[in-house]
Parts: sequence; C-alpha cells; structure tokens
Amino acid sequence: MASRTSARAQATADFLGVPWKFAARQTYNKDTNPNGLISFALAENKLVVKDVRDFVNQNVTFEDNDFNYGTTDRFPKALAAHLTEYLNPSLPILPEHIRSTSSCTALHDILSWAMTDPGEAILLNRPIYGRFELDFKNREKVKILYADTDAEECLRESAVQKYEEAIADAAASGVKVRAILIVNPNNPLGQCYHRNTLVELMKLCQRHQIHLISDEVYACSVFESEEPEAVPFTSILSIDPHGLIDLDLLHVEYGFAKDFASGGMKLGALVSQSQPVLKAVDTLMRFHTASGPVLNMACALLEDRQWCRSYIATMRSRIAGAHKHVTEQLRDSGIPYLPGSNAGFFLWIDLSAHLPKEFDGEENAEFALAKKALEAGVFLHPQEEHGNKPGWFRLVYTQEPDIITEGIRRIKKVIS
Repeated sequence: MASRTSARAQATADFLGVPWKFAARQTYNKDTNPNGLISFALAENKLVVKDVRDFVNQNVTFEDNDFNYGTTDRFPKALAAHLTEYLNPSLPILPEHIRSTSSCTALHDILSWAMTDPGEAILLNRPIYGRFELDFKNREKVKILYADTDAEECLRESAVQKYEEAIADAAASGVKVRAILIVNPNNPLGQCYHRNTLVELMKLCQRHQIHLISDEVYACSVFESEEPEAVPFTSILSIDPHGLIDLDLLHVEYGFAKDFASGGMKLGALVSQSQPVLKAVDTLMRFHTASGPVLNMACALLEDRQWCRSYIATMRSRIAGAHKHVTEQLRDSGIPYLPGSNAGFFLWIDLSAHLPKEFDGEENAEFALAKKALEAGVFLHPQEEHGNKPGWFRLVYTQEPDIITEGIRRIKKVIS
C-alpha cells in the first residue's frame, strides 16, 4: 500500500520515535500522590509561576483588537525597553530591530529557513540544549553539527579553536556551516560565557562570514551563588561589534518561557539589525505570528517596569535559594556536579561512576541508568544534551524544596 504521508513526514516521524527522546511528566505530590514520579527534566521555573499568573489575572484586560487580525506596536517597544535595561546593549535596541514569534521553537524554524539551504549546517557546542535538532532539522533539513567541547571548557576562550576545527571538518566533507548558535546563559550547565569567548566567537564568525545567534532566554535568570568559579552574565549585545563582526551577522533571541516562567504563552522574539534576515523572517510571519491575547499579556508584564523589576529580583532570590538547597542535598548525598553555576534552572550532575555494566535491554549504559531511576520514581533525561562524557545529566531544581529532597533521595537509592 502506498504511504499516506510524504517522505519528509515519515522521516520526521521516525526521528520522533528515537528512544528516550521525550521527558516524562511529573506526577508526584507529597500529599495526594507521594509515590508519583519526580521529573528533573523539564526546564520550568515553578517557583514564580503563581506570581506571573496573579499579575495577569489582576492587570490584563482584553480588547477587541486582541482577537482580530490586527497587530500591535506595543510589544516591540516594551521588549526593547526591557532588554535595554537588562542586556546593557552597546548599541540601541530599537523596536524595528524586534520580531515576535509564536515561541522560540518557531523562531528556530524561521531562522533555519532564512539562513540555510537544505544540507547546510548550524554549529553548536557540547553539551547543549537537546531540542535544537528537532527545531532546526524537522522541516528545513539542516544539519546540526557539534564542536568537540567538554562541559569544563565549552564556555571558555580555548573552546573557540574547537569551532574552527568543526568548520574545517565540515568543509572537508562538503558541508557549509552557515551559523553558530550559542546559549548564554548556557543550558544545561547553568553557567555564563566568558566575555573573551564571546569576542573571539564574533571574530570567528566575521572571518568565515557566518551568522552568530545568541540564545539569551535565561538572561534575567542569573543570581548570586556561592560558587567561586561563577562568571557574570555578558549579553553579546553589550559588546561593541565594531571591528569584530558585521551587524548583518549578529542576532539574539529572547522569549517568555524562562525569565517569565511562561512556556505556555508560546512567545519568542528575535533582535537583529540585519535587514536581509529581518525581511526573510517577515516572509514567514504569517505562519508563526504571536497571538493578540498573548502579546497583550506580555506587554502588561513588560510595561509595568516597577512590577517587572520587583518580579525579577524575587525570581533571582528564589532561584538562588533553590540552588543553595540542591547543592547542599547533592553534597550530602555524595553526588558530584559541575561547579561555577549562577544562572538558569539546572545543574550538570555526574553519575558516571554508577553507569551499569548490564544494559537491561537498553541501547547503552546511560539509558539503562535512566531506566533504573525511572523504576525508582525519578526521571533524568539520558543523552539529551549531547555531552561528550557519558554519565552526566541535567537536573532541574527550580521546584519546591521537598520535591528536590525526595528526588535526590531516590537517585541516591538507585546508585547505592
């Protein structure tokens, strides 16, 4: 029988069927379901969701235009003011530099179409957020390549040579790299790029005339930690690009899923001064436009600058408290983690000493360990962040302390 779907749809479906590709949802509740599953996989900040919910409920009124086809110029103005305050840009961020999209995932699909042709590549480091492969490859048939970096070095200046080598290797195999994508603050490490690294990456992209995309969705989720190796956050927009990189090659993405704990809003944004890229983005906006009600809510959050500043200060304080709690719990349990974190919602923990020799029907030791953990009621996502060293996992800790304590207790039971 002939297939009822296209070849590209079949290929996508096969990709979605990769084992352990999707995170298990949390079902644990200390009162109503104490034996439920605890998930350390979803990068959500559950510590401030109610703050955002309450503000929206009390301050947002919808108008007719929110439900019409019309657009609003409020959002670019409001976001430009917000990013100017928190990114400390070297050049003004103007409303005309901003495009809003129905999530950062949608923005990735747009950028893939705008910057690459099928078979060309976008270059990332290791370890890194695992869903870029889905975002960029699903429809546009772009290759995702990785610089051969380790967690300990990937944000340092020494890592830039690894990008150079990856570009050369790609060229030798007939693949053109069209862009480098970084996540700053980094997911999954919870660390920030060294400023010198950003400068050298700008120079590298200028030499090769490729785009540099900085995903800064955790830009405000930076906090004071007790980690002596922590590096302050530097937005790539805070570095004067003159003499380093053409403005046509420099782009930043932002969204509401992380700093505003609003993944369900499905709102992303591109900041760019590249007229060719902005025009290309505009050609696809009919497929990815953010909805009127969502933009209304986002504008309300951003335009009340007094509330916004207070909210971000509160968010940072709560993440710092959660970070202190989880690191104490990990140390008490003898579970190593990568030091130097001061951003995001997660730590990079080392369970490599506990990888099983028997795979219990799984493809590899990391899947086998994740299976054991799942059977014990705790989910850690194996191989999701494309790390070079087996046995490392991202642990999302922006949850209630009792959940973190119980989840780590379950991990400790699995590896004991």
